[in-house]
Amino acid sequence: MAMLLNETQCYQAICSRDHRFDGRFFFAVNTTGIYCRPICSAKTPNLNHCQFFPSAAAAEAKGFRPCLRCRPELAPGNASVDAVSRLAQRAVGLIEEGFLHEANLQQLAEHMGISERHLRRVFHKEFGVNLIGFVQTQRLLLAKRLLTETSIPITEVALNAGFASLRRFNSLFKNRYGFKPSHFRRAMPLTEPLSSLVFRLSYRPPLDWQALMDFISERAIPGVEDVNNGIYQRTVYLNYQGQWHSGWITAEFLSNAAVVKITLANELGKVIVPVLRRLKQLFDLNCHPEEIAASLGSLAKKHPGLRVPGAFDEFEMAVRAILGQQVSVKAARTLAGRFAKYFGQFQTTPFTALSYIFPNPTQVAMATPEQIAALGITLSRAKSIIGLAKAIAAGQLTLAANVDVPSTLMQLRNLPGIGEWTAQYIAMRALAWPDAFPAADLGIMKALEITSPQQAKIYAEAWRPWRSYAVMHLWLSLKEKKL
Repeated sequence: MAMLLNETQCYQAICSRDHRFDGRFFFAVNTTGIYCRPICSAKTPNLNHCQFFPSAAAAEAKGFRPCLRCRPELAPGNASVDAVSRLAQRAVGLIEEGFLHEANLQQLAEHMGISERHLRRVFHKEFGVNLIGFVQTQRLLLAKRLLTETSIPITEVALNAGFASLRRFNSLFKNRYGFKPSHFRRAMPLTEPLSSLVFRLSYRPPLDWQALMDFISERAIPGVEDVNNGIYQRTVYLNYQGQWHSGWITAEFLSNAAVVKITLANELGKVIVPVLRRLKQLFDLNCHPEEIAASLGSLAKKHPGLRVPGAFDEFEMAVRAILGQQVSVKAARTLAGRFAKYFGQFQTTPFTALSYIFPNPTQVAMATPEQIAALGITLSRAKSIIGLAKAIAAGQLTLAANVDVPSTLMQLRNLPGIGEWTAQYIAMRALAWPDAFPAADLGIMKALEITSPQQAKIYAEAWRPWRSYAVMHLWLSLKEKKL
């Protein structure tokens, strides 16, 4: 199993309610039949009454019910450099994007380029339960979350959580949790206005939200995303189960709790799972900051909660990376705004700063280099963007968290106009690869006070496997020197 902790370590984490272990394991109490997060505020049980599990699904497979106080469905996930773990997390990402709604496990495995047997094996190793059991638990926990945090009608809760029928949902929910969904909702009064879709995403402290927002704000694409008084806002346009959904989202840091408050437009009610997954990736909420800071040593001392901003939309981020080649951050942002306005779609939002949806790969693949170049973008970069869009639209290239990094890097390098710096930057953000390192980056070399990419590579060996985080610290240190 993925939980590389012994019972003594787990129990010590429970006794101290250690946030470092939140989501890394769950514990169940035999005498109550309840399972919890290690940070649960309930009275600490005796060790001989506890069982430990690597996932909520594994605990539920043994007949335990989720705690209503600490709410296991809110626990942060895990990010890893381990190949097996990344493969399992990649499967989860595809499932959350709706892959299994129209396909089976064999097709999922084929899509990932592995055998179904290998997929089952790595999944059980990571989560301690088979894939079908994991999916069923995730659907139930999502339904529980929707019943608790929204006023969505129960029929829609069932459908949005992935159940084919209301009868099946009612039966499974009552059998697993001991309540009918309607009774459960009445017992859990809403804390937000009925008209809103509000969720909370947990993380392991510390989280340097200010640094995260500063980085994103400087690179935010005008009309598509914005940071206003520390609150992140953006438009959304994504395909889920063959249908396109559009709307807007906001994200706000709550200083009195280890959560980020997310608000979604009501139009996004059917795509809650993929939207929340993408936001976790964008804000790097699944990382283990103390472990990373300890590995980076003095480099991370000043900002131990610094995260690597991911990507809400991987194609959008990759286009932004190409536009950022050999120009200032400010210039790249201006070009990205023009690109979004010309090729994107208008989107109505309650925010004056948001008015466009970033175009998808299929739309961009139909453009000509001259159309893009007319926006002030060099012809060579225009061709690079079209080449990238065509590769993704044709299914030849996949940009997503936890894909196989070496093969994806090779595919990126083979595209016109994408060199090592761009490939590494895309790996760092779109692929959520924690060990990316664009050694030729001028900012990195200035921060290290060296003049050669080869020197930078040698210097960075000590920071493996967290070089992406080292990059963020180096960039921030250079920025602070200029202030």
